[in-house]
Amino acid sequence: MSHIAVLGAGVVGVTTAWYLQKAGYKVTVIERESAAGMQTSFANGGQISVSHATPWANPKTPLKALKWLFREDAPLLYRLRADKAQLKWAMQFLQECRADRADANLVQMVNLGLYSRSALQQLRRNIDIEYEQQTRGIMHFYTSQAEFDAAVAPTERMQELGCERYFIDINTAASLEPALYPIAHKLIGATYTNRDESGNAHLFTQRLAAKCEQAGVNFLYDTEILALNADVHSHRPQVHSITIRPAGENAQTFSADSFVIALGSYSVPLLKPLNINLPIFPAKGYSATYRVNPRAPHLAPFISLIDDEYKLVMSRLGDKLRVAGTAEFNGYNMDLNMTRCQAITKRVQQLFPKGIVANSAEYWTGLRPMTPSNVPLIGRAHLGKVRHGSQNSEATFDNLWLNTGHGTLGWTHACGSAKAISLLMQNETPKVKFNFVGMATR
Repeated sequence: MSHIAVLGAGVVGVTTAWYLQKAGYKVTVIERESAAGMQTSFANGGQISVSHATPWANPKTPLKALKWLFREDAPLLYRLRADKAQLKWAMQFLQECRADRADANLVQMVNLGLYSRSALQQLRRNIDIEYEQQTRGIMHFYTSQAEFDAAVAPTERMQELGCERYFIDINTAASLEPALYPIAHKLIGATYTNRDESGNAHLFTQRLAAKCEQAGVNFLYDTEILALNADVHSHRPQVHSITIRPAGENAQTFSADSFVIALGSYSVPLLKPLNINLPIFPAKGYSATYRVNPRAPHLAPFISLIDDEYKLVMSRLGDKLRVAGTAEFNGYNMDLNMTRCQAITKRVQQLFPKGIVANSAEYWTGLRPMTPSNVPLIGRAHLGKVRHGSQNSEATFDNLWLNTGHGTLGWTHACGSAKAISLLMQNETPKVKFNFVGMATR
């Protein structure tokens, strides 16, 4: 039985472990935290949102980013830093803002999103797993005419690709989500995708990790991954082991037949010594979790919402409302910026003033692993520059795989990415039109 080590126990790593053990592999998951789903998967927006596939990199973003440059509460905040990696990423991001590139990237994300949502629904049918899921759909609502106008073309493009996102009038929006009635007079329009979902990604990750353990997956928690040990000079490079350091112990060597990198933003420094250059930069996202007002729970939304003007997503998780969004490009800094936190609460109070207990906010921040295109890196690792669809026939690793760079849609794309990487590792072709990395040498 082939032994595969999955590096990282976020939602992407744990779903990868699940599909690999179902395929018959012996699987070990290695994670520096003390449990699964404790970093980027911990308090995200909770959405399975195929309809949220418009890339951050699109023709309208550069001008917006300039306007937001010195606004501490801006939806997208790019901090000017003496960081070559950040500058290089920003230049690549600008290239992806071209209309043709933005459209190509949207196609990739919708295709993967549809595949992944179907995989999650199938997984839920197959196993008994509860994670505060809601299958009420996702609604984008607009209080800005400019933002609504900008949504028309992407929405129509998504429809062409099979995503069931449709325009609805204000009355229909308020009927579907009565919590919007008090602000109906401020709405310009809305779209609705009835097959999109929401749920607690952290709860899903931990409960799926428990099911993985029951199925025989071994988890090494509190274990730092120090290095990949590889022969990169052969015709087909190989990773022969990794160096790890369990808490309280000395560094030691760990061996497996194959390795899957699912470390999000931390994939970059681990792979760089091997001359595998990933175009991933951390985008610090924020979230706030509020108690729903127990005296007026109907005044907080049940349908998962997206406020495109403020780049916020909102999901009902039991008796709480999770609101997440914004992106701050500030390296690997994990400090909570209270100005940005308070901006979230201010907007939520404008929308649902009586639906939440505002002073109950629990703020959180996490590093989303963003590629310039917003498209994740899934497939075989290779030396040199990596991007989705990239190939290097003379320097592709036989036993090192990538499942990383999911950006803001890690929860949305997790099951599909995991299912796809499992099939690729079995020399099978996933039934999704997606530009996998390093596949020309297969």
